[in-house]
Amino acid sequence: MRRRFQKGSLSKVGGSWIAQWWEDGHRRKRTLGRMTKAQAQAELAAILVPVNNPQGVPSETCTFGEFMQQTYLPFYRRKWKDSTAATNQDRIRYHLVSEFGERRLGSLTRDELQSFLDRKAEAGLSFSTVDHLRWDLKQIFNMAVVEGYLTKNPAALLFTPREAHRAAKRQLGWDEVRLVFAVLDLRELLVCMLAIVAGMRPGEILGLKWTHIKHDHIEIRQRVYRGKVDSPKTPHSVRQVALSEGLRDMVEKWKRVSLRTDVDAWVFPSETLKTPLAKENCWRRNISPNLRSVGLGWVNFQVMRRTHSSLMRELNIDPKIVADQLGHTLDVNLNVYTQSALAVRKEAVNTLESALNGAKWSRPLPAVV
Repeated sequence: MRRRFQKGSLSKVGGSWIAQWWEDGHRRKRTLGRMTKAQAQAELAAILVPVNNPQGVPSETCTFGEFMQQTYLPFYRRKWKDSTAATNQDRIRYHLVSEFGERRLGSLTRDELQSFLDRKAEAGLSFSTVDHLRWDLKQIFNMAVVEGYLTKNPAALLFTPREAHRAAKRQLGWDEVRLVFAVLDLRELLVCMLAIVAGMRPGEILGLKWTHIKHDHIEIRQRVYRGKVDSPKTPHSVRQVALSEGLRDMVEKWKRVSLRTDVDAWVFPSETLKTPLAKENCWRRNISPNLRSVGLGWVNFQVMRRTHSSLMRELNIDPKIVADQLGHTLDVNLNVYTQSALAVRKEAVNTLESALNGAKWSRPLPAVV
């Protein structure tokens, strides 16, 4: 009879995580302390490694699901940010563990895995999702090889099927940008300008405090994701975002009607003033209805950042300058040895603002929110 690995259990008491498991016929318990649930899961998994595998060698009967729970996820949770962990774990469990969870690692073949991706593409999953699944499988089985469970990686040559649906990547044109700016009130206008003119992510915008806003730039040092204050998405995301002249004026207008402007206050606070404005609420209640009224209901924050990049390219702005402004990378050489000066990027966003000639940004101040 195949021996199954135990998963143990976690409970939270007084803010601290408690791990419980069975060992040598006895129930064991350990206080892990205050940490995120993902960190507690990783700690529990580490505790269970010698319990589940006392010989310290890979088991030939290990299933895909056991490997994921015992080895792969505990290790990579330590690397992933909370936002990445939530997305990756949901995708892996829903698509991969549900499909292969009971199968032995060594029984899965390249053709079977490729057929799995083909089925997912034929079922209508997006190219992005299928491509992520391909990458997941490659990384999972590569780790199985490194850990000694397999001698070769059956996912090494997998490819994303041509049938996988590629969604059209839309961006706003010049007149559409002006239309966006024309239908929004001051707060929402400033949010969208920071996305389109400055190229900021929504979590970076709503994570701003007044201490982060300088005379000619914004310091990106944190972001908000699902209501939690977090570090920026990637190391390149920690940056200085240049402000155009018109955008700086809009920031000053918003500051004059804000209820709190001390350095630790949120630039875009919720009604309580104690927490940042929720992206979903701001978009659903105040931005989306106005955009739908002028036929721009398909626009979202991703479209706005893509618009920044696309319009900058039309203006022949150096791609490295755009990458630094957005917090993206080009390649190792450029990012290690080249940095565009803040003054140069400020000139670039001023060029973009000037090209949007005709946009009416000086609007009557809305009621204080």
